[in-house]
Amino acid sequence: MPSLPRIRRTRARDTVVTASAPQSPPAELSAAGLTWIHLDSPSLTHAQELADRFGWHPLDVEDVMSKRQRPKVDDYPDYLFTVLHFPAYDKAIQRLNAAELDIFLGPDYLVTLPNVELLPVTRLFNRCAEDEDLLRELFSKGSGRLLYEVLDDLFDYCFPILDKIGFKLDSIEDDVFEGRSEEVVRDISNVKQEIISYRKIIKPERSTLRVLERHIERFLPEELELYFDDIVDAAERIWDILDNYKEVVEALEDTNESVIQHRQNDVLRILTVFSVVLLPLTLITGFFGMNVHFPGFGTTWAFWLIFAGMVVTLVGLLAFFRLKRWL
Repeated sequence: MPSLPRIRRTRARDTVVTASAPQSPPAELSAAGLTWIHLDSPSLTHAQELADRFGWHPLDVEDVMSKRQRPKVDDYPDYLFTVLHFPAYDKAIQRLNAAELDIFLGPDYLVTLPNVELLPVTRLFNRCAEDEDLLRELFSKGSGRLLYEVLDDLFDYCFPILDKIGFKLDSIEDDVFEGRSEEVVRDISNVKQEIISYRKIIKPERSTLRVLERHIERFLPEELELYFDDIVDAAERIWDILDNYKEVVEALEDTNESVIQHRQNDVLRILTVFSVVLLPLTLITGFFGMNVHFPGFGTTWAFWLIFAGMVVTLVGLLAFFRLKRWL
């Protein structure tokens, strides 16, 4: 796809660090002829300014401002435009949500534009701003290697989130077998929702990273071309873990339902036993409670005889149920 003509700009001198003023949101670092610009939640004005500076296509600016963009890689003669998603906890809805990271990669610049703050990117940027040795080391290896460092930190950040989900699954398993089955139904639903959300984020990411791996070779030195294999492997490991978690949460859900059903069956069995035991006793009292005269009617010994018969019937039924292991 043809690109707009790039506006010529002067290269920054080696190991020059430029910090943006608070009222000027795009933060910029420059060293070894490479510039990294980072901006959280860019406005249309800032995105357009960056597009005019680097010669981005207008459709890319629209994609940056779009709130519903799928992961993708657009290859232009002068730069790469990449959209990636990463998990982030949304406090407003208290759920795991997808944070979008828009990346513009050129031979001498890297621009990262997340729609919400991504802590790994922010921390790496701040470390580079504070440590000139780290700045010089990362920037001297080219824009492709710098992008690898950004993505590597982002995927490393994904694994602690997986560990938290795994810990929740272990806690739920303990609760299920400790007699709190009814209480963990909501917990299972919440964890299941987190796993589904995480899978929605990672699933399209896997193919996008493979495409990025092919197109980024022109921005990497030959000896660094294998670095992006590590990123692809990390995405595959995350997907495999999520697959395992999906199976585990489904098994826990089935187990929890079985435990609840088993307990309900126990309750029904006890109630059935009581009903069956009371049935002959009710029959005896009903028979001898009729308003007719029977042998021994009105005598004390008849009362105790009927009572003894009821006790024998009760004990016999309980013994029979015990023999059949229904109790």
